[in-house]
Amino acid sequence: MTASSLESIRTFATAPPSGIGGSFWILVEVTTNDGVRGIGECYGIPFSPSIACSMVEDTFDRFISGESPDNIEAMFRRVYSAGFTQRPDPTMMSVFSGIEMAVWDIRGKLLDRPVYDLIGGRFHDQLRTYTYLYPRNVHDPSLPEDEADVYIDPNEAASRAVEYVEEGWTAVKQDPTGPYSFQGGRELSLHELDRAEANVKAIREAVGDRADILFGTHGQMTTGSAIRLARRIAPYDPLWFEEPCPPDQVAAIGEVARATTIPVATGERLTTVREFHDVLTAGVRIVQPDIGRSGGIWETKKIAQLTELFNAQVAPHIYCGPVAHAAAAHVAFSSPSFLVLETIDTPFHREVLKAPLDWDSGFLQPPTEPGLGIELNIEAIDAHPATDGGRLHLEMHQQPLSSHNREL
Repeated sequence: MTASSLESIRTFATAPPSGIGGSFWILVEVTTNDGVRGIGECYGIPFSPSIACSMVEDTFDRFISGESPDNIEAMFRRVYSAGFTQRPDPTMMSVFSGIEMAVWDIRGKLLDRPVYDLIGGRFHDQLRTYTYLYPRNVHDPSLPEDEADVYIDPNEAASRAVEYVEEGWTAVKQDPTGPYSFQGGRELSLHELDRAEANVKAIREAVGDRADILFGTHGQMTTGSAIRLARRIAPYDPLWFEEPCPPDQVAAIGEVARATTIPVATGERLTTVREFHDVLTAGVRIVQPDIGRSGGIWETKKIAQLTELFNAQVAPHIYCGPVAHAAAAHVAFSSPSFLVLETIDTPFHREVLKAPLDWDSGFLQPPTEPGLGIELNIEAIDAHPATDGGRLHLEMHQQPLSSHNREL
């Protein structure tokens, strides 16, 4: 019998109508010489959709085509070394991550096993998940837009947190310190510090001990500003203080970690085990790899295993589509150091799969089908094409922000 080899790739660029999960998603479908198909998703490639798709196709043709789906390490090393680099490259790793997910999907289908069975077996029976505090019409587009802004209004944030907790969620997340400027670390104004403290205080008073609070900041603060904010929110016992400084400021993040009792988390903008080793060494205790950027399933599994050596935990980042979400779940199901998984469940997230991911009261249930356990609904994807010229997957505020004590 002829051995399977990776023969061709097809890419899709689709735009979620709500914009939740990013402005567009790059999905891939890899096919073997014997007709087995696997799907994957690239996270946050910082170029227009058509260019991102061309990058994925070019990388497959150069480094992956004709390879056995078993040779994950060889494929990774080829791509990691592309262009004589041999160092973490977020764009190239995003490109590779989606392809690599599809290869694992193929491997699972060839072996008739879920992917988690191929990377250590199922350690957890279900996965604890968390949600951002989203406006109500994200989940039900028929509802009118909320009058108050859930992202910065303490009363609205508390109200939405209670609604999610009553649905069964045991962890909710908010990052009320935006907008997020391209300038790097800055000092938050007293107004921003007050607003952030008021939000986390209101949420804690509303949910009590029924839910953890996850506090995000998207890496916008100087070391000193992050420490000031940490002192303000510590009395409300957040589960983590996320990305307090820009992701390239590893020493600063470590200094913040040493200055607060709140566990510091980071990782959504990092890639490969190399960069995660650096932040764990600095003192980060919760890492958040995004599997569509961190290097794919095998590299993310290595990152999860690395946390065990630091007595740390892994909480995969998911601000994307449902394919990367499913892939991250397989790593999480197989990882003893798993803490909690980010989740997005909008109508479009469900629509682009033939059968949606399975939740039970805030807990993700394990897939039982071979591979990733999901299949794309191509008609839904094609009905919402992403076009060039618009926003990237995520974008920074394009003006420097002042730290004067006024509302921004």
